[in-house]
Amino acid sequence: MAETLGSLVDKLSIMELKRFHMGEQIQRRDVSQDHREECRAKLAVLNAQRDDLAREIDTWLGEIVCGTRRVKVYRQFKMYNDPKYLVQGKQR
Repeated sequence: MAETLGSLVDKLSIMELKRFHMGEQIQRRDVSQDHREECRAKLAVLNAQRDDLAREIDTWLGEIVCGTRRVKVYRQFKMYNDPKYLVQGKQR
């Protein structure tokens, strides 16, 4: 699993928005019963996907706690406007 916790949480938040709006479609009375049934089936798929993502997050966190996964910290190195990298007032 190469995803970060942030990317998994981002996917989960998007999934929750999709689930919310699909649930709204199921409650609509100005659409056909077929539309509501299609949305109910789609919501079931979204629920399963949400559950998969939640398990993936649990696994990720469990690996951190057990020490089998390490979080890699990416450092930011700014070179622009740093006097060490300027040549006669211009960027190298």
